[in-house]
Amino acid sequence: MNDLETSAARLREAIAGASKNLVERASLVEAVVLAAVAGEHLLVIGPPGTAKSQAVRRIAGALGGRYFEYLLGRFSEPSEIFGPVDLRRLREGVVQTQTDGMLPEAEIAFLDEVFQGSTAILNTLLGLLNERIFRRGHDAIAAPLRTCCAASNALPDDPNLNAFADRFLLRLWLNPVPDAQLEELLEGGWAADAPLSNLATIGDVDALARAAREADMTRVRSHIAEALRLLRGAGVELSDRRAVKTQKLVAAAAMLDGRDVPDDGDLWPIVWAVPTLEGQILAREVLRDKLSRTRNRALPSASEEASSGPLARALRLESAARELLARPERDAGWKLKLEGVAREMDAAFAPDHRPESLQTVRESIVAALEKQL
Repeated sequence: MNDLETSAARLREAIAGASKNLVERASLVEAVVLAAVAGEHLLVIGPPGTAKSQAVRRIAGALGGRYFEYLLGRFSEPSEIFGPVDLRRLREGVVQTQTDGMLPEAEIAFLDEVFQGSTAILNTLLGLLNERIFRRGHDAIAAPLRTCCAASNALPDDPNLNAFADRFLLRLWLNPVPDAQLEELLEGGWAADAPLSNLATIGDVDALARAAREADMTRVRSHIAEALRLLRGAGVELSDRRAVKTQKLVAAAAMLDGRDVPDDGDLWPIVWAVPTLEGQILAREVLRDKLSRTRNRALPSASEEASSGPLARALRLESAARELLARPERDAGWKLKLEGVAREMDAAFAPDHRPESLQTVRESIVAALEKQL
């Protein structure tokens, strides 16, 4: 196993650990890692109480990165985000900020209700997100930020916020857990979360980020261009800046799958670069054929959600089944979950169109359930 595969495998372990007991939030955990490897930022849109901060906090813990989290409000002060002014230096006539433990020193950050921030906060954030440089007074500090995940109940109506919002390349919409999974939500929420630390490291993120920057995009660039043409033809507009940056997401997706050359199975993050929910829904339909080869071992939920692709769905179902089959405890709840995975397999794939690896896992499910009779 080479260094790329080793780092990708560790990040898969971190994602799996952080996603445990988070019902319907695996795609968010995976999106944070994708954004970090791509060196881009993520905007999560959804109602309060949908485990946005918990998901980001858990993956940050699994990566062992320096983490900063804050809930912004109309009266939040810049010092609450970036650190207070050093009063000793101020008496000497120098404006300097004490940044210990604050956003300028974070490697992963979560800012809730981000559009509630004042103009002073958002202007400072804009420079930090763009350039990874914190500037205030005499300070010009290189920030180690890999990704900032911001959350809001909705996209802003104020056109003055558009430039700031556009710095978040990835957009993910969340809904409350559906009725059919309420038992799973209650069970997961009641379970005590085991401490997560160093399942992977920021060094693993950086290793894949370097590989992504050096990736040969020759094979996939024409596929990206064709996907963008299809979107434009359907009235789904991406700015030139977003179009160029989709390459970073495609490269990052391949690296997380343990491959050093992206191909047309890595196009799915383009959907999440579309800036509106309506545009993303249309993009999935328009790109249905282009996304049919989507698959990603590290990001099974995210790749399936973005693409609705059959290979991605098969990989996610196979992963869920193997995880259940590996559990030593086999109570009534375990049996119901395994039966649910089998039913979903049957609903998604006719027997003669079922991938061979998925068919093998389904046979294992049947054997395991027969033992429980």
